[in-house]
Amino acid sequence: MKTLVWVEHDNASVKDATLAVVTAASQLGEVHLLVAGSGCKGVADEAAKIAGVGKVHLADDAAYANALAENVAPLVAELMGHHDAFLAPATTTGKNVAPRVAALLDVMQISDILSVEGPKTFTRPIYAGNAIATVESSDAKLVITVRGTAFAKAAPTGGSGTVEAVASTGDSGTSTFVGSEIAKSERPELTSAKIIVSGGRALKDAETFKSLIFPLADKLGAAVGASRAAVDAGYVPNDYQVGQTGKIVAPAVYIAVGISGAIQHLAGMKDSKIIVAINKDEDAPIFQVADVGLVADLFNAVPELTGKL
Repeated sequence: MKTLVWVEHDNASVKDATLAVVTAASQLGEVHLLVAGSGCKGVADEAAKIAGVGKVHLADDAAYANALAENVAPLVAELMGHHDAFLAPATTTGKNVAPRVAALLDVMQISDILSVEGPKTFTRPIYAGNAIATVESSDAKLVITVRGTAFAKAAPTGGSGTVEAVASTGDSGTSTFVGSEIAKSERPELTSAKIIVSGGRALKDAETFKSLIFPLADKLGAAVGASRAAVDAGYVPNDYQVGQTGKIVAPAVYIAVGISGAIQHLAGMKDSKIIVAINKDEDAPIFQVADVGLVADLFNAVPELTGKL
């Protein structure tokens, strides 16, 4: 079986999410990558070095500069004439491209897989991760999104894939890139951080969130996350959100401060190796999944913890 993996990148380097998808694809068969972008030859060369990669298809065109799904999907659909499965990371952009590819191929998408059980059999979470479904496809072509935290990352070096240029399918004319506002931070990226400190609605306001959570995260060299309630209340931007409708993370240590542990939040972080919860409500659901729990007023406990680090 030949698999085609969509490489997520910023036209300068390969993003970590791609490495887990390569691991999943290698369990299905021969791994080919697709680098679609503008001025991205360097990305293709980097991708060719990923362990286990046989070939990299390079589509270098201004139409792909911003990874508009309406432009990328027709390119993928065309390449699928020579591939059996298309895999993309279950990131915001990956989940934008994959359904369009599935629609063009007239097949059912298999979303957010956790494991490969056979050539066309996979497991995926349902009911916010409270149950795991085993699904089998009967379609001739597979379109799959991969939960990055469920697979080990392929080694970024050691491979010897070849780079092959492919013709662009051009601009579909159905969407236009207007602009982006990208937050820059010295802290680690949320989805790849080894330690995450997350705050909830109990932090009261944006100023309190920053004064308590940020210093603790900086002492630990951690990324900062938040519950949906904290994001909806305006404490921090949307890209901090951890949970079913936010980012799925699985760090070595996850510290939940003032987070009750709603099922939607747990779906995004319960695979963390060690979960630490600080909450004054001893009956909070977060304590059911926590490895270490501290029943205390966060306004006293967090400054004390930060001061002792």
